[in-house]
Amino acid sequence: MDFEMSEVVSRLIQLESGRDVAEVMHRYMSLCDYLDEGVDIEPLIDLFTRDAIWEGRGKRYAATFGRREGREAIRDMFVKYTLPPAHFALNVHFLTSEKVNVQSETEAEGTWVLLQTATFTDGRSQLSSALLNVRFRREDGRWKIAHFCTTSRFNRPVQTPWDNPQPLPVPEE
Repeated sequence: MDFEMSEVVSRLIQLESGRDVAEVMHRYMSLCDYLDEGVDIEPLIDLFTRDAIWEGRGKRYAATFGRREGREAIRDMFVKYTLPPAHFALNVHFLTSEKVNVQSETEAEGTWVLLQTATFTDGRSQLSSALLNVRFRREDGRWKIAHFCTTSRFNRPVQTPWDNPQPLPVPEE
């Protein structure tokens, strides 16, 4: 293989950018896992560009979440999850089927399938799946979410809490 150094550098930047974009999504989900009463949401809000859009698509999510434009509107949506009483007793997001496309040094997009297991403080539990389409933009030297779109795949009530306090079954000694 005969590569020019500029081509190698360009490919390296693209690979690192793809990894950095994926890390933004992983950080977003990790912060969402711990949205709880009194939690500081600024680290979550800082993942968004100043003019970001957060959007629920499809009949169910458009009605439930709507469309939020700008960091302040996104903050207003998320801050509700940090007010008493706590909304979640347990909330875990799993991302799969990742596909990241770095379009330039400042633009990228990605898709993921999300699986969310949640138990609410009222005792109900839910299993949900969504398709995420997310655009990213480099702002202030960092990759940030410019447009977050979530479309429901399915939502299913679960009869028991996800975290069962009974001992785990293990082989006898």
